[in-house]
Amino acid sequence: MTRETSLPPADAVCEGGDLDCGSGLLLIIRNAMDPLSAGGVLELRSRERSVQEDLPAWCRLVGHTLLSVLPADEKTWRYFIRKKQTDATLRTDLDQAKAHAWRVRVRGSGAMRAQAFVRNHTITVGQPASFDTQDAAPSALEYLLAALGGSLVTGFQWRASRQGIAIQDLEISLEAHVDNLLVFLGIEETGHPGLRTVEGSLYVDADADEEGLQALWQETLRRCPVAQSLLRQVAVELHLKRT
Repeated sequence: MTRETSLPPADAVCEGGDLDCGSGLLLIIRNAMDPLSAGGVLELRSRERSVQEDLPAWCRLVGHTLLSVLPADEKTWRYFIRKKQTDATLRTDLDQAKAHAWRVRVRGSGAMRAQAFVRNHTITVGQPASFDTQDAAPSALEYLLAALGGSLVTGFQWRASRQGIAIQDLEISLEAHVDNLLVFLGIEETGHPGLRTVEGSLYVDADADEEGLQALWQETLRRCPVAQSLLRQVAVELHLKRT
């Protein structure tokens, strides 16, 4: 992040108050950004702590640059956001995004655990599937369901904010069944060890009618990378290489 002394002057200032990114704040930011020219700087003032986590991801998603986050007082933070560049620059960024390769490296760490390294994050993964509540780490299947649920919840929240829909409460509950876990254990050969069904419900309290929420939910499902990966056949080609 940049120090305030080296920041360009803000071209506009907007007050976010206590709103979070899922309760209309992003709509306020978009409206404040619209009059600015490409490269213009918006100063957002907010008292909501969750904005510190959600705003950087939103900026990356839409192409803006979060220049700095600075305290204004004990309760208020100042966010300096540079508006995305020209359409030509944005087109290049979008083409790069379309061609991006997602990478993960996983090392065995003993005791039926593995360490997955994703960008600057480390994730501890337990057994492929387990029922033991004393396990030190979630199973790989549970991470898969968590990825699905997390992608749907954040996707729904983001799309709601783009429409100016305030969300008071949002939660998804998922339940999955494996076709035959005994195949993984090497006890049986009938069926397969993969998921047979995934069922779930999204519980939402928001300022929108039933029809609007259902349309938003269907749009979220249609555009969810994880959900669509499960719904479609994905070409998987894996090899063993000696070190």
